[in-house]
Amino acid sequence: MTHVVIVGAGPAGLAAAEHALAAGARVTVLDQADVPGGQYHRGAGHRFEALLSRCTWWPESTVWALEGRRLHVLRGPADGTDRHRCTLEPDALVLATGAHDRVLPFPGWQLPGVFTAGAAQALAKGERVAAGRRVLVAGAGPFLLPVAASLLDVGAGIAAVLEANPVRTVLSGWSWRAAAHVGKVTELARYAGTLARHRVPYRLGRAVVEARGDDRVREAVTARVRADWSVVPGTERTYEVDALCVGHGFVPQPELAVAAGCVLDGGFVRVGDDQGTGVDGVFAAGEITGIGGAGAAAAEGAVAGWAAAGRAPGRALLERRDRTRAFARRLAAAHPIGRAWPGWLRADTVVCRCEETTYGELKATTADPARPGPHALKLGTRAGLGPCQGRMCGASVADLCGSTERHHRPIAQPIRLGELADPKESP
Repeated sequence: MTHVVIVGAGPAGLAAAEHALAAGARVTVLDQADVPGGQYHRGAGHRFEALLSRCTWWPESTVWALEGRRLHVLRGPADGTDRHRCTLEPDALVLATGAHDRVLPFPGWQLPGVFTAGAAQALAKGERVAAGRRVLVAGAGPFLLPVAASLLDVGAGIAAVLEANPVRTVLSGWSWRAAAHVGKVTELARYAGTLARHRVPYRLGRAVVEARGDDRVREAVTARVRADWSVVPGTERTYEVDALCVGHGFVPQPELAVAAGCVLDGGFVRVGDDQGTGVDGVFAAGEITGIGGAGAAAAEGAVAGWAAAGRAPGRALLERRDRTRAFARRLAAAHPIGRAWPGWLRADTVVCRCEETTYGELKATTADPARPGPHALKLGTRAGLGPCQGRMCGASVADLCGSTERHHRPIAQPIRLGELADPKESP
């Protein structure tokens, strides 16, 4: 019986597990969280109990290194001191590691009280905690709407929801062709109704360009921006807030795919028609192959699970996957990142929050002919070398410095030196 290991228990990973089981495989599912569902199904892990009862389910499991299809895993809470090291070497591997929030830097974004949109939603959905009493939600993409709805549900007051892209850009993607995805249109209408009932303004073509405060954020400065996100002078407006929730879309987490030898295309894992990566026995699905939302992730996961089990995906699965991919392309067209966003920055604006590297330091190092290339840039500024390992600043540093290179990190996730030195590792 084919043994399929799936890394990630979000929509893509769970769909892969369901279809690999249906194809007759033996399935092991790993996730760093203690419950399945990922960010999208947060707080609803009970929905998947029946599915996971048919699998080997490893919660609180971190894949810290990958050699071909051999996974080195740490099992136990991330903050625990007695995590157990073990290895898995399956017949096929499905990588469904997802994505995380992208937040573009702006002056003051390092202040306490400035949250990523995903963190604010996780607090609201998972812990029933509001990020603040008066909150501004801003950035780009439809994810801002469920974030605002979750905050309203736990009693937060929303000053406004701001989408940086102007009406024309958004409508170019959310055109009449979106009618083919009635569920998505209905979902958007439901969120819009929630904002309307609570009298929350939804503004397009405006962005947060500065956060102000002493010990924490007290004010958010917004401005009207053009289609390229350059600021229109004289359009600044200040909101008094005690929390600011910002999200500019998502960036994939391809570290394990890079370690496996997969090829990246525009930062995403390149896959074939069966979600195969070109590396023997390694498949990828979900946001690491392109940002498209839960529906697209699940559709890709279904194809990947079937193929990983050694079976040819059916036509219906492939057509469903292709439809969701088409919707994802329209989504990207409706909510792009404007090229002129670096105009928001000042020389003293922190870009890498872990190492407190400023925009001025980055530009000076990039212009220094004695420090060519991304490796020298990291050594010279330490940008991306802090605890988050570039997950918060990596995409922005790459944009600011003109680098697209992704390095293979032998250690993909944080591991204690004592755990690394421990010779005991169980198969």
